[in-house]
Amino acid sequence: MTEIRGARAADAVLMPVYNEAPMVSAVLDAVRCHFDGEILVVDDGSTDGTARILEGRDDVVTLRHPVNCGYGRALAEGFAWALANGMQRVVTMDCDGQHEPAHIPQFLDALGGDSHVVSGSRYLPGSLSTGVAPEERRRVNMRVTAMVNDLTGWGITDAFCGFKAYSAEVLRGMTLREPGYAMPLEFWVRAHHAGLKVREIPVERIYCDNDRTFGSDLDDAERRMTYYLRVWNETLRELEA
Repeated sequence: MTEIRGARAADAVLMPVYNEAPMVSAVLDAVRCHFDGEILVVDDGSTDGTARILEGRDDVVTLRHPVNCGYGRALAEGFAWALANGMQRVVTMDCDGQHEPAHIPQFLDALGGDSHVVSGSRYLPGSLSTGVAPEERRRVNMRVTAMVNDLTGWGITDAFCGFKAYSAEVLRGMTLREPGYAMPLEFWVRAHHAGLKVREIPVERIYCDNDRTFGSDLDDAERRMTYYLRVWNETLRELEA
């Protein structure tokens, strides 16, 4: 087994999952090679056999939605579980094979001091790449990242990477209401309002399936951007009121 560094009993890896039956076992096995704390999977209404696979594992905690409730909702419920169960640090990552679990100890080691949130970036000089990111997704990410930096001055390079680490203090002071894919926009606004500091570390840019969908009408880039802007502006107005 790979040497596990940095993890403590009060650490958790949180993974939202939706219809990942072909990948979920291999990803969880890889996470366990690098992390010996709690692994929490939020199965967001999978219909492809993912739930059955998770039921067969005794090394993870599973929360299951009977229907698909959204990426943001899955993370928010995972954060609530982590806080209720005494977790002090939480790493979030996807379960589709696009995040390399070997980085988990690096995220935990980087958290603390002036780094309230550690966010992975697929676009730092040290970020390697496998496959090519869909051009429209890259354009949307660049627009949103510029918008975040204009507000915050953080100078981040990747607003949408789901590979992150949070302290319990950050999560305890955060109310996240957006249930869908725009939850990171809400989080960035609230993090800035709370005076949090963000550190980025490089992670791989892995794209093996360019046919993955956002669902509904969000595969259209302009509709997706309109949705992101709505959540962004609604959060700004709430905090400025």
